[in-house]
Amino acid sequence: MVEKNRVMKDFLRKIYWLLSAQFGFDPRRLGRSLQGIPKYIADWLRFRKTYKGEIRFFPCLHDWHEEGGSTRGEYFWQDLHVARKIFAANPETHVDIGSRIDGFVAHVAAFRSIEVFDIRPITALIPGVVFTQADLMSPSEANKDYCDSLSCLHALEHFGLGRYGDPIDPEGHISGLSNMVRLLRSGGVFYLSVPIGQERVEFNAHRVLCPTSLSRLVSAMGFVLHEFSWMESGKPLVRSENIEHDLSRLDKCPYALGIFTFVKK
Repeated sequence: MVEKNRVMKDFLRKIYWLLSAQFGFDPRRLGRSLQGIPKYIADWLRFRKTYKGEIRFFPCLHDWHEEGGSTRGEYFWQDLHVARKIFAANPETHVDIGSRIDGFVAHVAAFRSIEVFDIRPITALIPGVVFTQADLMSPSEANKDYCDSLSCLHALEHFGLGRYGDPIDPEGHISGLSNMVRLLRSGGVFYLSVPIGQERVEFNAHRVLCPTSLSRLVSAMGFVLHEFSWMESGKPLVRSENIEHDLSRLDKCPYALGIFTFVKK
C-alpha cells in the first residue's frame, strides 16, 4: 500500500510538472489565484476609501500564500552549497559546465571570476563571467589541464538526450565526463551533481544515475571521492559520514540529488 501511494504521488507530481512547466498551466497557482479574488476586492475597496489618486487594476492574487523566497528546491541548496566550497577553496581558475546562470554561476561571479561552457548560447554580458559556447560531448572542446577547479551541477544527466539541442547519444553523459576530466589538472577538484537512485532514463528530461556506478566510473578516470552529500525530496541536504554505505542505500531509492566532490590524482 505504501509503495502504491508513493507511485501515485510520483505520477501526480510528474503530471503537475508537465502541465505547469511545459504547457504553462499551473493548477495549483490557478486555485490560489481564484481563492485570492475576494481578498483582492476587499483590499481594493479598503485602500480606495482613503486614497484619492489614480488607481489601475494590476491583480497579484497568490503572493500572500508564498514565503519571502523559495528555499525548498534542490537547486537552491545545491548552488549555495557548492558556491560556498569554491569561496573557501579560492582556486586559481574555476570552470563550470552547464550549471544555472541565474543560480550557481551568479553566486560564484559575485566574489570571483568564473568561466562557463554551455551548449546553449548566452547573449548577455555578465560581470565576472567568461562564456564559451561548447559541446562537451566533443573531445575537441576540452583543453587538457586547463583549470584547477571544475563544476557541473544538474547538467550531466541531460547530455545526449537532445533536450537542449545537443546531439542524441545514449552514451553522451560518459563522453561528457571523459572530456570534463581532461580539463582538470592533477590535484584539482571536481564538483558534480546529478539525479541519483534507481538507474533509468526519463526521456527527454534527464537520466537518473546509480550513485555507486557513477562514483566507480569517475574513480576509474583517475579521481578520489573526497566528499558526498545528498538531498531527498522534501528533506534537508545531508553530508555523508559513511560514503560507501550511503551510496549503496541510495542506489535503491526512487530519486535524490547527489553532490559529489572528487579530487584528481
